[in-house]
Amino acid sequence: MQKDIDTLFGHLWDNYIQVTPSAHKVHQLLGGGEPIVNDHVAFRTYNLPKLGLEKLAAHFLALGYEQKGEYVFKAKKLYAKHFEHKDPDAPKVFISELKVEELSDAAQAIIHKLAAQVPDHLTDTQAFLYAGAPWQVSWADYQTLLAESEYAAWMAAWGYRANHFTVNINRLKDFDTIQQVNAALKAAGFVLNGVGGEVKGDPQVMLEQSSTMADKADVAFTDGVRTIPSCFYEFALRYPQADGVLYPGFVEASADKIFESTNAM
Repeated sequence: MQKDIDTLFGHLWDNYIQVTPSAHKVHQLLGGGEPIVNDHVAFRTYNLPKLGLEKLAAHFLALGYEQKGEYVFKAKKLYAKHFEHKDPDAPKVFISELKVEELSDAAQAIIHKLAAQVPDHLTDTQAFLYAGAPWQVSWADYQTLLAESEYAAWMAAWGYRANHFTVNINRLKDFDTIQQVNAALKAAGFVLNGVGGEVKGDPQVMLEQSSTMADKADVAFTDGVRTIPSCFYEFALRYPQADGVLYPGFVEASADKIFESTNAM
């Protein structure tokens, strides 16, 4: 089972690094060549029958993951769950889905048009999780979605892949605080997500998070290639609960701001 988990995350990483080349620099900067322990990986999707959160989650449940927390992001029209494996070294998985029915008629029509291009059983195979966009979308439709929901537009352009990986700061040898990590990143030229402050959360909620702003990469729209925000890297420091075990969940108010790492600057 561990081999299967490692294989899947290896595929996810290989796909992610293609459009997030700065992640190599992050590894070198924070790990100095040592392996980086991944806290969690996040995915996005639409809440449509063929493509909903549960379709993605099924592949992780099959690997022994269990559902844990549930989260609602009302303003962004999102619902999410996170999943954990009994192996503490296995990355957590955070999957969100857009409540398509809460968008305008125009945006809904575009998303349903994308979903109609997806073969019925595409989600049956694990490779779906790193297959990219299983549809074609125009730049005009992307712009229409972007005006209403950055999440909807990102999903239309990039499809199924790890939206971000997350450095487990607790497991870094040369850094003790998230402030030290952020300072090193900024000194190396990275731009951090400053929405709600560079550090989201605090010791009271037992989780501190920060993130880079997404890299930019080319997307082949039906009417030409454009360069848009792709994926980003997150950093998480967890604090011990009363029982001494590190807090395993997520904080809605912080995650809400992390979503904005893919905003165009």
